[in-house]
Amino acid sequence: MTAARGRESARRLEAGDLGGPLGERATLVQFSSAFCQPCRATRRVLADVAAMVPGVAHVEIDAEGALELVRELRIDKTPTVLVLDRGGREVRRAAGQPRKADVIAALGAAV
Repeated sequence: MTAARGRESARRLEAGDLGGPLGERATLVQFSSAFCQPCRATRRVLADVAAMVPGVAHVEIDAEGALELVRELRIDKTPTVLVLDRGGREVRRAAGQPRKADVIAALGAAV
């Protein structure tokens, strides 16, 4: 997972943007699409990590249903995962299916 760049990290995301509550410590935001096979595997990885780490929430967003947010955040492909800190600021981003160890390591930058 890579560090957030420039404008992307300046925007704080809120529960209203995500359609679900932010985690107490961090939030894993997954942008998915209906026919994306790696999105299904990513969903399992992120759900597992969120269940393992107290205070971490996992929110999945249908990219096709949230085009304005996708454009604003410059989401280019699915799955894309954003790691948000407790205040909703992006601290890491990855496109493609992440490994569980990488997600856990990326959470270190958020908590």
